[in-house]
Amino acid sequence: MSKIHVTTMVNGDPVEFLCEPEDTLLDCLRDRLGLTGAKEGCGTGDCGACSVTVDGRLVCSCLILGAEAEGSAVGTIEGIADGDKLHSLQQKFLEHAALQCGICTPGLIVAAKSLLERNPDPSETEVRYWLAGNLCRCTGYDKIVRAVMDSAAEMRGA
Repeated sequence: MSKIHVTTMVNGDPVEFLCEPEDTLLDCLRDRLGLTGAKEGCGTGDCGACSVTVDGRLVCSCLILGAEAEGSAVGTIEGIADGDKLHSLQQKFLEHAALQCGICTPGLIVAAKSLLERNPDPSETEVRYWLAGNLCRCTGYDKIVRAVMDSAAEMRGA
C-alpha cells in the first residue's frame, strides 16, 4: 500500500506528513510531527490521555486515522501555551498540584480547555462530567477539578 499525503493545520500552523492508511492521528502527531504531548494510555479511547481537538471537537486521537485529519484544524497540548507564557489551565494545574506522573495531564488540559471554550462558567458537576473520559490513576481528581474551576474564574475575570 502506498503512503497517504496529509495536509492539515496543527496548532495554527500548516503541516504536511505522509502516513500509512492504518496510522492513527496519535501516531502521526508523535512519530511524524514530533508532537509527543498526547500520550497513548490505552489505544482504545477509554483513558483520554491522547485527547486533542479536531475542528474544535474534543477527540481521542488514538481512534482517528491520521488520514482523516486532511484539511482539518488539529489542536494539541503543545499549542495551548502562548510561547513561554503558560495558559491559565496549565498554570492552575501547577498551582493546585493537579498532576503527578503526567501521563494524563496533557489530555486533561486539552479537555478542560475545550470545556471552558464552550462553557466559561461551569459548575463542579459539569467539570467532572466533561472530564469523565479522562482517567487519572494518581491525583484522585479533586485537585484537577479545583484547578479547572480556578482557571475558569480567572479567565472570566471573577
